[in-house]
Amino acid sequence: MTSRRKFITKAALTSGAALVSTKTFGASHNHIESEQRLKILVTGAHPDDPETGMGGTINKFTSLGHEVVCVYLTTGEAGIPGLTHDKAAQIRKEEAMKACEILKARPVFLGQIDGSTEITSKWYHKMYELLNKEKPDMVFTHWPIDTHRDHRICSNLTFDAWNSTGRKAAFYYYEVVAGGQTQNFQPDTFVDISSVIETKWKACFIHKSQKIKEYYPDDHAKMELFRGIESGADYGEAFVHHRLSPYGIIP
Repeated sequence: MTSRRKFITKAALTSGAALVSTKTFGASHNHIESEQRLKILVTGAHPDDPETGMGGTINKFTSLGHEVVCVYLTTGEAGIPGLTHDKAAQIRKEEAMKACEILKARPVFLGQIDGSTEITSKWYHKMYELLNKEKPDMVFTHWPIDTHRDHRICSNLTFDAWNSTGRKAAFYYYEVVAGGQTQNFQPDTFVDISSVIETKWKACFIHKSQKIKEYYPDDHAKMELFRGIESGADYGEAFVHHRLSPYGIIP
């Protein structure tokens, strides 16, 4: 069994030079090493998933001049008790768009229904079309055995699209509510988000309909602190790299 290696990649763009890519395993793979602007695609099941799971990393990417596309599988239709799906979707879409503005990311909404997501030929094809159109250099998605069904479906659709488009992009899994929704997650890649933690919080707290600010100290905040302790930073975010994908450029 290959032993797990923990590391942090700390690098900065200077005069347009690329960040240094880092291996997590000793296998032979292609590396993404480019002086050009990179495109990073992050898929999440609901508005707030990309933000809470890896909002710090997203902001570090965009602050370095890279393009980040946040793809929301649903618009959070079932996420506000007492409201119709249409009204809830309107509120949550606006929150996601504001959060993306803070993180300097571009939002995309795929159109599935919160709580009723599907894995069908139609949706496999839609996700494939999206990846084929965007042609990302890196892809991030949910851990495939999260307790939330929508997360698992989002992850599987994303993985299938990445696989079907030739595994050209670096592929990573992120976590949400570690130990709660995300379980059996053993990260091999860490990002120090200490310098952007307040921007991440601002983007997360935009989701007022989800009362994230109220619940944050007991779930997401603990995750940031724990991953920071693991990686030697004040605050951190953690990922699992798919070993058959290229190695990405981690900020």
